[in-house]
Amino acid sequence: MTDTMAPTQGTGTFRAILHPHRSLSQGGFLILLGFIGFVSAATGIAFYMMGAWPVLGFYGLDVLAIYVAFKINYRAGKAYELVELSPDLLKVTQVHQSGRSRSFDFNPYWVKVLLNEWPDGSADLKLALHGNEFEIARFLNTDEKKDFAAALRNALMSARSAPAALA
Repeated sequence: MTDTMAPTQGTGTFRAILHPHRSLSQGGFLILLGFIGFVSAATGIAFYMMGAWPVLGFYGLDVLAIYVAFKINYRAGKAYELVELSPDLLKVTQVHQSGRSRSFDFNPYWVKVLLNEWPDGSADLKLALHGNEFEIARFLNTDEKKDFAAALRNALMSARSAPAALA
């Protein structure tokens, strides 16, 4: 999901922050976990009343496992990519979920945007420069990759026609 794809008019600049999609908000997660916890507790208590008390513990483990899985998923959602383009530099910064980041610089006059579409409906979005390919936007879905590729191509054409900044 692109949070921001904002070309700045007239300057040949472009900036986009790409975030992985998370369909369930934190509030929705709390509601879902509360519902699952309530159903598990009610069912576990029913089994406890019938004398099958160990079942109650397994229902508690199920709720704990769901909680841990969602927390891991939300942590992975902290990763993002920052794509910044000016007439003389295309910079891609990938930030890992842990906060570790790495940046790559490209010459906007020579870089190509490659969108490879596969028969299964998936797509890869890459930047190519001097025979090397660099994959970006891995966590976007196919439609978002297509939209972003088109926006980045347009921004690159605009940046190439803009005068470069004087050093």
